[in-house]
Amino acid sequence: SCIIAEFAKQWYQRRVRGLIEYILFLVRLETTMDDEKKVPIIAARERGPGPGRYGLPNTTGYGNHDPTKKKAPAYSFGARLENTMFKKDCSPGPGYFIDATISRTGRDGTPMYSILGRQKDPRSVQTPAPGAYSPEKVHPQGERHAPAYSMAMRTRYRKRDSTPAPNVYTIPTFLGSRIPTKMNSASFSMTGRSKTGGFSEDLARAPGPGAYQHVRPDVTKRKAPGYSMLGRSYMPGDSTKKPGPGAYSPEMVLLNKQRLPSYSLGIRHSEYITPLIVEVE
Repeated sequence: SCIIAEFAKQWYQRRVRGLIEYILFLVRLETTMDDEKKVPIIAARERGPGPGRYGLPNTTGYGNHDPTKKKAPAYSFGARLENTMFKKDCSPGPGYFIDATISRTGRDGTPMYSILGRQKDPRSVQTPAPGAYSPEKVHPQGERHAPAYSMAMRTRYRKRDSTPAPNVYTIPTFLGSRIPTKMNSASFSMTGRSKTGGFSEDLARAPGPGAYQHVRPDVTKRKAPGYSMLGRSYMPGDSTKKPGPGAYSPEMVLLNKQRLPSYSLGIRHSEYITPLIVEVE
């Protein structure tokens, strides 16, 4: 107990010494900041956090409970303890299967039988029906066969078969003027119509009469009176559709009644705008 008391005393002295040093550091820091250039303070920025910004400890439950509040006792269900006595199974339970054909003296020797499917008779002969024969495909006996030929596949290319065929050669044509070794007659061609120097060329490049906008006569001359036709109107009568009693809302008429003051929420203005100050004489 003396050791614990001595340890607590030393710990308390260290805590008090550290607290005094921290207070002296804050005093020196405040003195240094006062000596420096003071920055103008904006009142709109000097705001404290809202109630939702504080992280207060929880007052419900057992974990992370507020130490300044009373905490009710909490209980939990414990886990099942391990026991080597019941951990290993030395024998099967009462639900294991016992074969009825095995006894304490061995397997039962009673003959057992089963029902099998019917086997096919190997002596049955499968004779084809008359429609299975094709006598028309059989050549008559004693008659000569006509010669029969077949087309074989193309033989493989050989090295000595490198001579080109007649249709491989390209003979120049004798029509036209592009034969360098043959005499040819004169040839002519028709070119397209030229846009420069033709009879349809617009040398003045001036717009035509239809390119100008039409000016209304009312702009430069006296305008005649204009009339329009309206729709046909009828005088209200018995057949005119009139609103029923439910179409009126007398409770919304407040011109002849006393009204309570009403308020509305305006828009949010900037906090740094100077309010309007008007001099009143």
